[in-house]
Amino acid sequence: MTNRIKKRGKHQSQSGFTLIEILVVIGLIAFLAAVVIIAINPARQFAQGRNSQRVSNVNAILNAIGQRIADNKGLFRASDDTICAIDLPTATSTTQIIGDAGVNLRPCLVPTYISELPADPGGGKACTDADCLGGYSTEYTVLQDTNGRITVCAPKSKDETAIEANPKEICVTR
Repeated sequence: MTNRIKKRGKHQSQSGFTLIEILVVIGLIAFLAAVVIIAINPARQFAQGRNSQRVSNVNAILNAIGQRIADNKGLFRASDDTICAIDLPTATSTTQIIGDAGVNLRPCLVPTYISELPADPGGGKACTDADCLGGYSTEYTVLQDTNGRITVCAPKSKDETAIEANPKEICVTR
């Protein structure tokens, strides 16, 4: 019996990996995966995507307001307008969120100047039906200064802390 074990040991070559070799390879793969995840940083990518959408939405709202003003000879609300019965908030008033609880611009802009008011990707509420019976809140703010310049802002962009240490609010003025 001893001879048989010795013969097997002499002729048998060892193949495979030791436990230490496997652990080293797993450790290297884990390290490389951590480096790739840090480089990609999905939270930062999503935050940048939401902020890109906010910039686009703010510009779309501002363009629609600008087109309405151009059609009404420099005024947002025409004197004979029965559909749009509001004025834009001024610098002396508080900044208003565009929505049915704040400044309701929807009757003034939809569908003539914009197909629908866009909502903030980080928590805005868009209209779900043609009459907007469920209410809406774009989470964007609008303000007209004393010179007639209009500013539309996305306040929730300041919450995107994954992008930079001191995030700034996205605002566009025209």
